[in-house]
Amino acid sequence: MTNPLSDASSRVGTGLRIGVLALQGDFREHIHAVESAGATGVGIRRPSELDDIDGLIIPGGESTTIDKLSRIFEVREPIQQRIAEGLPVYGSCAGMILLAKEIADPATDLKGNPQQTFGGLDITVRRNAFGRQRESFETDLDFKGLDFSAGQDGVDPVHAVFIRGPWVERVGEGVEVLAQVDPDHASHTSALHGVARIVAVRSGRLLATSFHPEVTGEKRVHELFIRMIRGEA
Repeated sequence: MTNPLSDASSRVGTGLRIGVLALQGDFREHIHAVESAGATGVGIRRPSELDDIDGLIIPGGESTTIDKLSRIFEVREPIQQRIAEGLPVYGSCAGMILLAKEIADPATDLKGNPQQTFGGLDITVRRNAFGRQRESFETDLDFKGLDFSAGQDGVDPVHAVFIRGPWVERVGEGVEVLAQVDPDHASHTSALHGVARIVAVRSGRLLATSFHPEVTGEKRVHELFIRMIRGEA
């Protein structure tokens, strides 16, 4: 199940320049997604490349690797500064972890130092919460904020793919929950312990999902982010 963009939606990003952090992970898929909405997608690897963008996407991948490479390429502090200045940012999967204020189970390096995040979202996340690669699953989600895509029968659910995805264990004041996975609709419900798990949040101009809309043909999450950049959502 996919949700291709309408003719109008395919132009919603026209005139915008959206960066995708291109240190590791599935950044190419995100670039394609924003370009299909009419925006210009650019890979970000250097601090200077952050100066000329309207929004930033932090892709899925390995959060520990992206963390380390962001410091090696000296983009960590500039990203933090741009977030503090109000740059719209969307993080998917590993990107959600990197936007989180706190990680419940951070990885540590050989010296015992915990992995770092860019921060910005007042949430606590748990890494690989849904299980290992073999426990990846797909499900349909009710997703708030997609009224712009409503048809005669309302808003279609978002088809979400979870690949070693995190979930959100705590949300702070001002953080809106956009979607949750119900235990009855996950492929391995024992991991959920009978409790719905938060998998999409928004706070101001920051958006995060623990799933990968860029790999399913689901375009509306990227369109929501573009509308956030424009101040239309």
